[in-house]
Amino acid sequence: MVLCFLSRTLQLARHSSSPLGRQLSSASTNKPVLTLFTKVKFILQEVDITLPENSAWYDKYKYDIPVFHLNGKFLMKHQVDIQKFEDQLVKLELQNDGNQ
Repeated sequence: MVLCFLSRTLQLARHSSSPLGRQLSSASTNKPVLTLFTKVKFILQEVDITLPENSAWYDKYKYDIPVFHLNGKFLMKHQVDIQKFEDQLVKLELQNDGNQ
């Protein structure tokens, strides 16, 4: 599962000791650091929409940050709806269990 966080202003730092874990570090120490602690039910991917290669995302979401996609499909924007997110994760887990 992939959760995309499209952001203009935050650098995202994720620390995990799991095999999927990785650390994303900020090029500038002047930016705030957001740390997400999880049980690794998904892979977190950050997309900086201010980069030239992400101009299509910037055009689409410049007024709607944050925006979340789950497995490449729009999930929510502006704020996190934890219940909706958890419901979608459970739904995906059930689908994956049914396909095995």
